[in-house]
Amino acid sequence: MGAPILVDAADNTNPIDIALSELDAGILPITIRRTLPDGTYQDIPLKWLS
Repeated sequence: MGAPILVDAADNTNPIDIALSELDAGILPITIRRTLPDGTYQDIPLKWLS
């Protein structure tokens, strides 16, 4: 989708392998927004889940 590669991908050409490398490195800037029953929300950074 045009996002920059955040890890050294010299030996990886498969996008899935590159994404897994980024996930393992813990450098993906992804936040999960969890909606609570009272209508408020909680933002959870991906790095908190590992």
